[in-house]
Amino acid sequence: MRKARVLMDRDFAIARTDPRLFGAFVEHLGRCVYGGIYEPGHPTADDKGFRGDVLALVKELGPTIIRYPGGNFVSGYNWEDGVGPAEKRPVRLDLAWFSTEPNSFGTNEFVDWCKAADVEPMLAVNLGTRGGEAAANLVEYCNHPGGSAWSDLRRSHGWEKPHGVRFWCLGNEMDGPWQIGHKSAAAYGPVALEAAKMMRWVDPKIELAVCGSCGRSMPTFGTWEDTVLDQTFDHVDYVSLHTYLNNYRRDSAAFLASPDLMDRFIDEVVALADAAAARRRSDKRLMLNFDEWNVWYRTRRNRADRVKEGWPVAPPILEEIYTMEDALVFGGACISLLNHADRVKAACLAQLVNAIAPIMTETGGAAWRQTIFFPFAHMSRFGRGKVLRIQVESDAYDTTYYDPRGPLELTFPIANVPYLKMAAVAGEAGTVSLFMLNRDLNQEIEVSIDARNFGELAVVDAFQLRHDDLQATNTRDAPARVKPQPLRGVSIVGAQLRAVLAPASWNVVHLSAG
Repeated sequence: MRKARVLMDRDFAIARTDPRLFGAFVEHLGRCVYGGIYEPGHPTADDKGFRGDVLALVKELGPTIIRYPGGNFVSGYNWEDGVGPAEKRPVRLDLAWFSTEPNSFGTNEFVDWCKAADVEPMLAVNLGTRGGEAAANLVEYCNHPGGSAWSDLRRSHGWEKPHGVRFWCLGNEMDGPWQIGHKSAAAYGPVALEAAKMMRWVDPKIELAVCGSCGRSMPTFGTWEDTVLDQTFDHVDYVSLHTYLNNYRRDSAAFLASPDLMDRFIDEVVALADAAAARRRSDKRLMLNFDEWNVWYRTRRNRADRVKEGWPVAPPILEEIYTMEDALVFGGACISLLNHADRVKAACLAQLVNAIAPIMTETGGAAWRQTIFFPFAHMSRFGRGKVLRIQVESDAYDTTYYDPRGPLELTFPIANVPYLKMAAVAGEAGTVSLFMLNRDLNQEIEVSIDARNFGELAVVDAFQLRHDDLQATNTRDAPARVKPQPLRGVSIVGAQLRAVLAPASWNVVHLSAG
């Protein structure tokens, strides 16, 4: 049995988690919208076509903000196609996913769905094939109360009150060669700048996220941020970053270590953002919007493969079936986000339903939870509060991770990977929650925690997510094969807490304190 020691003090904190840290993503991609959140005629659908069974699972999952409508899709999207009478909306070919887009679900339906799901909307604007004028018009349509052409058009469509969308993304993955309207940093920066200015002139209260490089393995990473932030720094609030973790080489140890590269990526983007501030002698600090993150590698496809399939409506693409092992890595990513709560103020799990998602559905049939559903639900439920700056002493290992994201195929050495990856959050109501990932595939870890300045501690909830088969999945016919179980063997003596974590397990301990 391995041993790990942890020191945590209630008075030493990283930051409070922003409510937007627990976000997700809905794109017009595969069956995420059609057959996912929206399916008129489904037995559980309401009068707006929203699937009730999916809404119930979304509320259980607990996202707080949802990014829409893309993603790659947004870079070729005319938002005007998705408003007005549904029967008059044009049917378009979507060049991002080589699908046919009926446009029967658009901006207003999305905002209504967000209200039904009790989440905040986050909208992205098309800076691939369009620019500042179309973006500003969308802000006017959504947020202006009335008395102008675009706001009165919204009212004529049946939405009298403004939507009040606060968070906006200036395009998507613009340094990716796969992106519609792909641009160099020198070309994107001025477009983003002018869009930001015009959008904020329409509504000064909005918050704006500019595109950072879409991956740490992109050849543009670093120089992209330098160029774009030098042009947009004074007009934006966030810089975006994306990460998809993979196990292409079937190396479990490297896969379980990969969330530590998220930590590095975050630190590097923070450094780039602060360098832009330093060049201006500015005390402004840009925050990070980690608006795409997940495990994804089995269902990646290139455009040639997509073209062969014709132009279907809502095809079942990117429907990654997640394993127990994926859930462990996903949990490690949750811990990475929590431990950077001082600068990562918004984040979006990509995506929400069917396409690389925690929720799966059968069109016309059932909906169920994938394995990755549980770590996110735990993070959202128990991760609200003050993230503590803990000290972890754990045995460690060295590995090498392979990342083919983007045009480069890179390997990253990862040294000193602690077998115990952990975050701790002090809640607002005298609680503290521990998120613990045992990355050892074979041995238990006995964790000893010295908890200072918490008063008397007591266990409220303790559970683990594990399975003897790391490749176990949840399916329509076996929707609860992988699910949380009680965590036994948690004991407290004074200010000392002891827990024994099973090999390859995700663990949450929720305590009352004081």
